[in-house]
Amino acid sequence: MTDLNPIIADRFTEHLEVFGKTMEHMDTIQEIAYRCKAALENGNKILFCGNGGSAADSQHLAAELICRFKKERRSLAGIALTTDTSALTAIANDYDFESVFARQVEGLGRTGDVLIGISTSGNSKNVIKAAEMARSIGMHTIAFTGEGGGKLAELCDITLAIPSNVTARIQEMHILAGHIMCEIIEEDY
Repeated sequence: MTDLNPIIADRFTEHLEVFGKTMEHMDTIQEIAYRCKAALENGNKILFCGNGGSAADSQHLAAELICRFKKERRSLAGIALTTDTSALTAIANDYDFESVFARQVEGLGRTGDVLIGISTSGNSKNVIKAAEMARSIGMHTIAFTGEGGGKLAELCDITLAIPSNVTARIQEMHILAGHIMCEIIEEDY
């Protein structure tokens, strides 16, 4: 057996440290899950947005709601605003890239819906504009961010700010929190 690359042990250690600190925010994860669950029970939907890895997380979590997470149940209204390439490119071309999510929120969002904006920095301009639009039409706003929360935290009803500045560790905790949220949402279906 060859020697283990030290990066492996270092990243596991880093992950465990951030995981331990994130456990202090379990009440926030529960609050997010209950807010989303109530919206869905009232016939509303959950919209997700983010860039890069956060776009992938948006799609992942929306799919868990539309398809299923752990058990057979009816489909739940989850929409990733990151997937319609025609809308994304038209909005970016005709307006600007900062409007790619806000324009979709304006067209698809309704009072009582939930927007979950995912941004590890909390400062992604297009996610911020989406949150501003969501607030203006009476949607609930939730932020998944990194340490400090950035400008996005100031605009959202609930913020899960992962206590780290390392993008990979933040994303690992976001998907854990998202999976917990999905499991809580579907427990009564």
